[in-house]
Amino acid sequence: MRSISSRGRTSHTPHRRTAAVALVGAAALIAAAVQSGAASAAPAKPQAGKANPAHVAVRLSPSQRAELIRDADAAKTATARSIGLGAREKLVVRDVVKDADGTVHTRYERTYAGLPVLGGDLVVESRSGKTMDVIRATNATLKVPSLTPAASKAAAEKLAVGRARALGGTKSAAESVRKVIWAGSGKPVLAYETVVGGLQDDGTPNQLHVITDAATGKKLFEYQGIETGVGNTQYSGQVTLTTTQSGSNYTLTDGARGGHKTYNLNHGTSGTGTLFSQTNDTWGNGTNSNAATAGADAHYGAAVTWDFYKNTFGRSGIKNNGVGAYSRVHYGNSYVNAFWDDGCFCMTYGDGSGNAKPLTAIDVAGHEMSHGVTSNTAGLNYSGESGGLNEATSDIFGTGVEFYANNATDVGDYLIGEKIDINGNGSPLRYMDKPSKDGSSKDSWYSGIGGVDVHYSSGPANHFFYLLSEGSGAKVINGVSYNSPTADGLPVTGIGRDKALQIWYRALTTKWTSTTNYAGARTGSLAAAGELYGTTSAEYKAVQDAWAGVGVGTRSGGGGGGGTSYENTTPVPVPDNGPAVTSSITVSGRTGNAPGNLQVAVDITHTWRGDLVIDLVGPSGTAYRLKDFSSSDSADNVNETYTVNAAAEPANGTWKLKVQDQATYDTGTINGWKLTFP
Repeated sequence: MRSISSRGRTSHTPHRRTAAVALVGAAALIAAAVQSGAASAAPAKPQAGKANPAHVAVRLSPSQRAELIRDADAAKTATARSIGLGAREKLVVRDVVKDADGTVHTRYERTYAGLPVLGGDLVVESRSGKTMDVIRATNATLKVPSLTPAASKAAAEKLAVGRARALGGTKSAAESVRKVIWAGSGKPVLAYETVVGGLQDDGTPNQLHVITDAATGKKLFEYQGIETGVGNTQYSGQVTLTTTQSGSNYTLTDGARGGHKTYNLNHGTSGTGTLFSQTNDTWGNGTNSNAATAGADAHYGAAVTWDFYKNTFGRSGIKNNGVGAYSRVHYGNSYVNAFWDDGCFCMTYGDGSGNAKPLTAIDVAGHEMSHGVTSNTAGLNYSGESGGLNEATSDIFGTGVEFYANNATDVGDYLIGEKIDINGNGSPLRYMDKPSKDGSSKDSWYSGIGGVDVHYSSGPANHFFYLLSEGSGAKVINGVSYNSPTADGLPVTGIGRDKALQIWYRALTTKWTSTTNYAGARTGSLAAAGELYGTTSAEYKAVQDAWAGVGVGTRSGGGGGGGTSYENTTPVPVPDNGPAVTSSITVSGRTGNAPGNLQVAVDITHTWRGDLVIDLVGPSGTAYRLKDFSSSDSADNVNETYTVNAAAEPANGTWKLKVQDQATYDTGTINGWKLTFP
């Protein structure tokens, strides 16, 4: 489940590459329609500003999707051989997307000697049966010397339960322990995955996954599986609900949307509760004095979310298989959260502080259901940078749902949870134009962001989406005032929310894996924008500029958008787990101090970038940290542009890039680096 919590959720210990199989569980908030049918052999020529029809996913019926999955399953052995997997590795088909030009994006999980490979997921892009590209969560070769554990299962269980208790959990007990292959580090190892149940410190159900080295008994990784995210409604006014009549009773069962049902837990914390049922078809009275009011809000939110995905992306339900989830309201007592749980395939809503403000607003419903979509597509791990991207994806699509609903009582905005008053002072839970306004979220990417709670490390991605949609600077939208800054102080011109949503969705469904971090999100969204609008389009350039606006990568014009650059392209080897090395640039002929937005472009080849610590050392000898060691940063290489406030440094003098590898197994080279004075 993923939560919508306004405070810090369960802390996550970062580790090297993250997991894929079974690493998609549950989520909490506080925590364009396309043509179906056969692909055209000669797709229409793309027009400027419009998505290339050849690269738009076709709308698949449940039976068409099932047929493509059957075809992929039948060919999975040949596919595994064609992409170079070993004899002990097998593929498990998870999802499929088909473009109008016939390109098929098939998402797989992997097994090794029959064991799930956590962090082994991949996407194979093929056309006419020929593999065009493979996107992998890890490039590590799977080869485990022994499948016999040295550490006991009981020891792994004891460690995991201890971790849950240390995090404030109650009623903690291991629900399952299984052997897996952990590919979340540079060298895959045999491991145990233990899932601990019970309750978290705030009453949210617990699904703490702890990965333990089966040879040493040491913890490798952990993440939280619960992701915390005519009716007279409390937040949306009087709305039309799709219900089902059975005899003399009506129930909150939506037969038009996969049979989605809404239940009343009546302050319980387990089971489904009671299906809302009554003798008339008018639900609730607009206040929480009537239990059906929250039911009407949740039922309406689920319907609007279903319609948003269907009519915006051609997606039929959370799993794209036409099957509805279900909703549960009135969870617990004064429970200030909402969450999505893959285990029950359901959304659950608390009633808020004093049981007065149920968390059933439109954007909350959209947020929670979107955790399910993420779980059934990229499966972004709920920890580290991928966890922040996971949370942001729910905020982004939850915002899309709110605008799509076009509800006069709850108008579309770039504020998250503004109706539920979770802070008790009328302020929203999160702000997309300037995330730091909530006091905890981050406006821009920085090297240590993977260690921040996922509800706050989502800030740069939320900020990116706002910039891409609306652009920077002050403006008023639907009566709400925004003023969005950029990390480099340069403007961004938006392309509109509809296009921004299409780019994010395509990246999520065809370009990202469980381990995608911010650098990978930029790469994937650029690939998506390039396919939809062309690599020379205004949309593609806007994606570059919006990412640069939150500190990820360079501007479309290169560097920081202009200025004078100084570069060193002499290669410098970076030894494995060895002393720091430096590369120098001498700046002369400038006056005064360096700027507050000095751009530092770094090009390093390395087989595991998480091992690297990178500093910029100014002429005064002061070091400015660009990138910290991060065991959850699973990507290869460092091709990033960092923004440094170097206003205290003299501009002239010798600047150094200092790089140190702080873990074993991987080596690399500083290929070059560049300073740009805007």
